[in-house]
Amino acid sequence: MTKARATSLGFVAVLLWALLALFTVGSAPTPPFLLNTLCFALGGTLGLIWAGATGALAHLRDVPIRVYIFGTLGLFGYHALYFSALRLAPAAEAGLIAYLWPLLIVVFSGLLPSEKLKAGHLIGALVGFAGAALIILRGGNGFSGDHAAGYALAILCALTWSSYSVLSRLVGTAPTATVAIFCLATAALSLPCHLLFEETQWPEGAIGWASIAGLGLGPVGLAFFVWDIGVKQGDIQLLGTSSYAAPLLSTLVLVVAGVAQPSMTLLWAALLIAGGALIAARASLRVNR
Repeated sequence: MTKARATSLGFVAVLLWALLALFTVGSAPTPPFLLNTLCFALGGTLGLIWAGATGALAHLRDVPIRVYIFGTLGLFGYHALYFSALRLAPAAEAGLIAYLWPLLIVVFSGLLPSEKLKAGHLIGALVGFAGAALIILRGGNGFSGDHAAGYALAILCALTWSSYSVLSRLVGTAPTATVAIFCLATAALSLPCHLLFEETQWPEGAIGWASIAGLGLGPVGLAFFVWDIGVKQGDIQLLGTSSYAAPLLSTLVLVVAGVAQPSMTLLWAALLIAGGALIAARASLRVNR
């Protein structure tokens, strides 16, 4: 697979994650760990079926146990933090703070032995960050101290996912089918946590269950498989910077759905995010040459 194709597949995950906040809100009042259990069980089961159909299942027994531990902690930790953040803070603000991970991916990727971090990558990531921050701050209105716990969890989300994505390059020989095991193990860890710490509340009505299915099929299913290909075989700096499209798309989806209010700052944020991606793309083109 070419580097360009792998990068394109990785960006499919970004498009799917734009629906994460909307589906999470739609799944209320399901508590975070139960939500993890349901969504990852669905996504992991479908991934396992795909692995069996493509013959990849036989290779899973040769994967070191440390790879499974690493992947499970990444998926379980991020989503437990993410779902909790969206329960403790407004969906738009918490979701956008969690999307600080693209900037962190670009910065952390400079530590990888096979990558070259150019000034254009960092400048592009900072410009994209400015666009995301513009939406988060809503033109300077700031944050509410009442939601500080949710904001803190969202920051931990960003650190968790960026670290997982960059370190995935170090286990690049592991087949993408291992993601199915990561998902099922995450579901298995989430269930006892739910039973111990949460009161069971199932999704309400058709919208609630449709949101669960949407999460398991897309943002908490297919997205992880294509993202695995992208970060292992694609342009990780360009992929990280381009991922700032996710907070913009996520906010637009919330606005269209009536969950968040529209704002003129979205236009300026879009220009900054697109500009940052173009700067990073130009830097990547120079490196490839």
